[in-house]
Amino acid sequence: MTNTIQHRKAATAWQKRYDAHAPKVGDMAPDFELHDVNGQNPVRLSDFRGQKPVALVFGSFT
Repeated sequence: MTNTIQHRKAATAWQKRYDAHAPKVGDMAPDFELHDVNGQNPVRLSDFRGQKPVALVFGSFT
């Protein structure tokens, strides 16, 4: 149980530190650039502004 409390305290401290920098509801998403699956052709999020919404999904699929 002690480890759980320590991890929760660390997580809460991290959240308080970084939440201030997180986008708020209604904010424009920050622009970023990634390359396609072949490592070629850079694609920027801003390339899709004004078009249909973009859904980003991150995770481990292994």
